[in-house]
Amino acid sequence: WFGDAAGSPLAAGSPPSRLFTKSELSRYTGEKGSEGLYLAVLGQVFDVSKGKKHYGPGGSYSFFAGQDACRAFVSGDFTENGLVDDVSGLSPSEMLSLQEWLVFYKKEYIFKGKLIGPYYDHTGEATQALIDAELTVMQGKKLKAESELENKIFPSCNSEWTSTKGGRVWCSSRSGGIERNWAGVPRKLYKPGLRNHRCACVRTTGPPSNQPSSAQNRGDLDNPTLQEYEGCHSLSDSCAIPDT
Repeated sequence: WFGDAAGSPLAAGSPPSRLFTKSELSRYTGEKGSEGLYLAVLGQVFDVSKGKKHYGPGGSYSFFAGQDACRAFVSGDFTENGLVDDVSGLSPSEMLSLQEWLVFYKKEYIFKGKLIGPYYDHTGEATQALIDAELTVMQGKKLKAESELENKIFPSCNSEWTSTKGGRVWCSSRSGGIERNWAGVPRKLYKPGLRNHRCACVRTTGPPSNQPSSAQNRGDLDNPTLQEYEGCHSLSDSCAIPDT
């Protein structure tokens, strides 16, 4: 996603993208007499004129116009201190969300060029800061894929709480939003190094997910990251959670 419009490098023979200084971009706020309505995301400049009701004067997101305030897309801090282009310290998942915003602007609006600053130098080449951002995005994609795989193997339980009966967790063939041909049993699922857990539905038959060729027929019940709920039968599809 370093590339220009549509996320791909410029085609051979096409004119080079325009380079903006921050001062130049600041003149594209959509105000009367301004040169247009532009904003930048991670140094890539887009014409958002067709969205002037949102980005133009008086619009809900007018503070994005004429600058690169990419950090605010994920921080939600729309104060002067938050409307900045510094993404240092953002988590991989936050950077992945920011990359998704960049993809949105590439799809919905017209790419106009690059902003000279943290992410592109005066020749339009990517800086180390942009390369570092891309690496963080890649890490975010990896973590997202791992999380999706975990949720497929260990779907979340259904849960409820009433003042008279307390809490209950249970499993069904659609719990956790994962449709499957098994329901499973509730277990506490821990992540290495963390004390918190979540309730996961665990398959009770067939080989372990990480050993598909195994002759074992206990599903994922023996996974070391799992723990039974106290007072609940090991093969029950529903467990009471007493108040603590």
